[in-house]
This record gives sequence, structure tokens and C-alpha cells, in this order.
Amino acid sequence: MKIVILDGYTENPGDLSWEGFEKLGELKVYDRTPAEEIATRIGDAEAVIVNKTPLSAETFAACPSVKYVGVLATGFNVVDVAAAKERGIPVCNIPTYGTTAVAQMAMALLLEICHHPQAHSQAVKEGEWTNNADWCFWKYPLIELAGKTMGIIGFGRIGQAVGRLAKAFGMEVVACDAHESESGKEIGTYVTLEELYQKSDVISLHCPLFPENQGMINRESIGRMKDGVILLNTSRGPLVDEEALAEALKSGKVFGAGLDVVSTEPIKADNPLLACGNCIITPHIAWAPKESRQRLMDIAVENLQAFCQGKAQNVVNG
Repeated sequence: MKIVILDGYTENPGDLSWEGFEKLGELKVYDRTPAEEIATRIGDAEAVIVNKTPLSAETFAACPSVKYVGVLATGFNVVDVAAAKERGIPVCNIPTYGTTAVAQMAMALLLEICHHPQAHSQAVKEGEWTNNADWCFWKYPLIELAGKTMGIIGFGRIGQAVGRLAKAFGMEVVACDAHESESGKEIGTYVTLEELYQKSDVISLHCPLFPENQGMINRESIGRMKDGVILLNTSRGPLVDEEALAEALKSGKVFGAGLDVVSTEPIKADNPLLACGNCIITPHIAWAPKESRQRLMDIAVENLQAFCQGKAQNVVNG
């Protein structure tokens, strides 16, 4: 079979191998594909692999040879899955590869807010400790997590992994999720969203994005939170009303925010959060440790191999 990967660079900037796909067919890999070249580059390929390159109904109509779409991510909103289904094309994603990495990143953002190690290290290198009259100094408030409450919105695999890490720091864990599980109950206490807002010193978002929860972190919900709450988002940027969060950061209602995602990515130059000194923003890298990307690669190859054997797996439009 002919296989084309339209935007492989993010998954594999050169430190992984495409060998698994090469064993399954004739492979062509592009680092990136501009919109006007999508159909041309697909050509007569039967399997199309994408990360963020959009595949529309028009593209499927223009490329009748396509029999399979693999997404190098968990989210699959870049693909018109309904149009693919109409043509009998399974769309397969990667559901579980980044649990450990994303949970680790959420805690990394939290620890940066609590201790600012990089800023203090830079101050030392610039001579502030050498020339200090006292034996130590700190440039930001330092926060101990033990005894504080971590509220987790979305308590699936990643949310529960964050909960276990929070407990290791001595935090109490409360969680809100539409589906309660026994594994979740072993880690934290399920509460209503209102209770979570009221009780939490730290709120971490780990829920999927749906029309009904878009902008769920807004002026009203922030107003119901504790003064000085810390907000973490390693899930989906549109869960947060960024104007409202910027206002709350500037007023001190929200002490600090750690975000790996924003509403539009790459971030726009006029995003109001860029002007907030107490907001850490990283470029959607929670998923990206090499170990995590290798798992993603392995599952992506397994997905295509399963399709070739007539046993498609991880199908999101079945």
C-alpha cells in the first residue's frame, strides 16, 4: 500500500524512526504540508497519516484512493470524520500514549509557580546572591503544597495520574467527572463542580473539549473560586476564557496560571495572557518527551497494521 505522512516533523523531528511504517508499504514523509498541497501530496495514497493537517470532505472527494486515516494524536478534530465514515474510511487515533508525560508536565508547571527555580537560578548567575547582605533571598512567594487541595476537572487516566502525584506531595485531592470510577475513589473524593471551585487551592483541567464546556473557566466560575487559586491547563485551550483569566491574574484573584495550551495555536501575538507575568505558557509540549512520542509511533504503526489485517482498532468514527 502507498502511505503518506503529511506533517511528520512534530512527532518525529529526527530522533525517532519511520521504519515501522516503511515495513507496511511504500512510504512518503513530509515535515509539513500547506493547505493548497494536501490533495496533491495524497495523490493515490491509500493510507494518510496526519497530526494537525486538516482533511476535509473536499479532500476525500478529490482523493478517492484513500482507505485509511491515522491521526498522530489523541484529538481528531482536524479530520472530517463524518465525511470519512460516509466513504467507509476508518479514522484511527492514539488514545493513551501520553498519560505519564502530561501528568508530569502539569506538576512541573505547578512547581514552577510555587518555587520559580529558573528565575532564582538566573538571579544567582547574575550576581544577586554573591552581592546579597543575607545568606539567602527569594524573589517570589514560595508555596508549600502539603495540606492544600488539588481540584481535578476530568478524572480519567491523566487526571488520576495527576491526582497520584498530588497525593505524593501531601495534597488532598478532589475531582469532578461525569463518570465516577473505583480507581478514582482510591485517589480522591468526587465532588460537584461547585464544590471543587470552592475547596480547591489548585485547579487542574484534564477534560475533553465539548461545545458545552468551552469557556468553562470564565468570570463567573473564577468568581466562585478561592482567592489566590492556581490554575493549570494541559488539556485544551478553549476550556478557558482567556480575557477573564487575564483579568483575574492581574487582580490577584488567580495567583498564578500554568498553561501548556491556549485557544489558538500557535499563540497569537495579541493573546492577553502574554502580558501576565504570573502566567507560565509553554508551547503545547506536555505530550512530547521522546518516550511518549515513541509510544505514539508504536501505536500508530499498530493501528495501520491492524487495519491491514482487517481488524481496525482505535477507530473514532466506527
